[in-house]
Amino acid sequence: MINRKNFITIGHAEGVSYLVLLCIAMPLKYIWDKPQAVNITGYLHGALFVAYSVMLLYFFLTKKVSFKASFIAVLLSFLPFGTFFLDKKFPKF
Repeated sequence: MINRKNFITIGHAEGVSYLVLLCIAMPLKYIWDKPQAVNITGYLHGALFVAYSVMLLYFFLTKKVSFKASFIAVLLSFLPFGTFFLDKKFPKF
């Protein structure tokens, strides 16, 4: 079931995967020549980002979450540590 709690959880998971990709997988690839880390982490992060985006679109279209709140949620997904602030920024319903 799609609800706010699940959205926040997916957002946090997406944020963690983004940080792992940037701080662990990318150095492994470019410093220690281990591209497998980016392949695995990148796939996981991509899947979580798609789930996050689909859930956000669902809330925008069905729960009538404002354009401003939705736009802020999109911006937060592109910032490291950004999705950890969803709980405070995303409207409660």
